[in-house]
Amino acid sequence: MGIEIFKERRSIKSYKKEQIKPEELDAILEAGTYAPTGMNRQSPLIVAFTDEAEVREMATENAKIMGREGIDPFYGAPTVVVVFADSEVNTGMEDACLVLGNMLNAAHAIGIGSCWIHRAREVFETPYGIELKKKLGIADKYVAVGNCILGYPEAVPAVRPRREGYTIKA
Repeated sequence: MGIEIFKERRSIKSYKKEQIKPEELDAILEAGTYAPTGMNRQSPLIVAFTDEAEVREMATENAKIMGREGIDPFYGAPTVVVVFADSEVNTGMEDACLVLGNMLNAAHAIGIGSCWIHRAREVFETPYGIELKKKLGIADKYVAVGNCILGYPEAVPAVRPRREGYTIKA
C-alpha cells in the first residue's frame, strides 16, 4: 500500500443499508487515534454512532441546519463518527481534522466508503445535540468538528484530475 491509496479515495455519497462489521469500525477508529496531534496531547474525542434511529435523527438535525429538511445529508450511511475538538487545547481543531483525515483514508484502505459531512458543530449546539452530549457524558469543552459517515459503497465516483497550480514549489 503506497501513495495510490490517497489518490484513489473518493467521497462516497451512496451506501448499502448493511452495517459495517464491528472489526472494520474498530480499525477505522483506531486509525483515528494515531493521527498526529499537537504535542501528542491526543486531545480529540471520537464518538461512533451505529444505532439506526440515532443516525437518522442526526441526519434530520443536520438537514434542518442546511435548510433542506427531508433530504439525507448522510446519504444513507449506516454509521456516523463524530470527532470533537477540545476547545481548551490550542491545536484542538487541527488535531480533530487530522483524526477525521486518518479515518477517511483508513476506511478506504479496508474497502469502506466514507465522506466528511459538515455541520457537526451546529448540530451539537441545538437542544437535541446538547442533550445528546449530556447523555453521552461529553464535557462542555468539546466542540464537534465533523461527521465521518461510513458504510459499504453502492457506487464509487471516478477520480477527477487535479487542478493546475494546486501546488507551488518555492
